[in-house]
Amino acid sequence: MDATEIFDLPYIDTHTSLVAASPDAVWRALGETFDHPGFHVVTSVPGRELALAGSHRFSTYVLVFRLEEAGADRTRVEAESRAAFPGATGRLYRLLVIGTRGHAWAVRRMVRKAGEDALEGRGAVSESGSATGRDKPPPASG
Repeated sequence: MDATEIFDLPYIDTHTSLVAASPDAVWRALGETFDHPGFHVVTSVPGRELALAGSHRFSTYVLVFRLEEAGADRTRVEAESRAAFPGATGRLYRLLVIGTRGHAWAVRRMVRKAGEDALEGRGAVSESGSATGRDKPPPASG
């Protein structure tokens, strides 16, 4: 999936949160949060936007995180979800994940975790302005 295909997927929902950390720290923490769970980076604009996609036999999905400065060391995080659920098993999967509000809970938890990680310095930047240790931003892709 590339950046032009994101909006081809049906819209699911948007969740907005206020995080007590800078947009750059939140962006790096989001990259760390999603480094392992089966997503790949579709778009990456440091400190502003991170779009991640994934798929399995029941769905193809994308999460788009948009970050906006909301005061000193505060970031408004908007998490938009889009997904397709093909076939009868996909419809059942959608009912189980979206219909039970499990998806909404999971997205809010991911944003909260990224905020906590940013506050704990896992999204920290060294004095030289580069990401520290394992806190490197996700790789940019097409």
